Amino acid sequence: MADKTKEYKIKKILEDLNSTDTKKVTKAIKSLEAHGDVSFIKPLAEKLLSGTSKKNTTEIVVLLSSLKDTSVCADIMDVIEDKRFLSIRQTMLSSIWNTKVDFSDYIDEFVFIATTGSFMETLDCLTIIENLEGPFMEENILESQLHLKNYMESNPPRDEQKAQLLSEIAIAIKDFNENLQD
Repeated sequence: MADKTKEYKIKKILEDLNSTDTKKVTKAIKSLEAHGDVSFIKPLAEKLLSGTSKKNTTEIVVLLSSLKDTSVCADIMDVIEDKRFLSIRQTMLSSIWNTKVDFSDYIDEFVFIATTGSFMETLDCLTIIENLEGPFMEENILESQLHLKNYMESNPPRDEQKAQLLSEIAIAIKDFNENLQD
């Protein structure tokens, strides 16, 4: 019986989240704060992608930024790495560095995004990387170094401001690597 009630509640929250009525979307977001789980990460990202009121966008970002459960990491990274969500990637990255969740296992993905993304995405990735707690896996650090090397060896002219941010990321990666060997 409890499963039927929960199923109905989840269905109702999703209906409200997909509504065009700002008040219904706000209600759904509030319900997610209390009853949500990782299965709502993608629907929230899809709502951001499809466009919503400024108020609802802010509420979604605040909700994503307030997450504390490490089980959300994989789902958030799936959204960030999905080309379909490219237009909201910077918003998702901003929400990550505001969370209390440790994304240390994804350091190489953040370095890759920093080297291939926009200046603002690079800035967000730098902030995320500087706040990672570790411990780091050696293969993730090596992969991060490879992404930075590939960027440095690329032929197209580089943005100097972005290059400065990437050099700060390189220093952080070097420090993480040295701590691996201790």
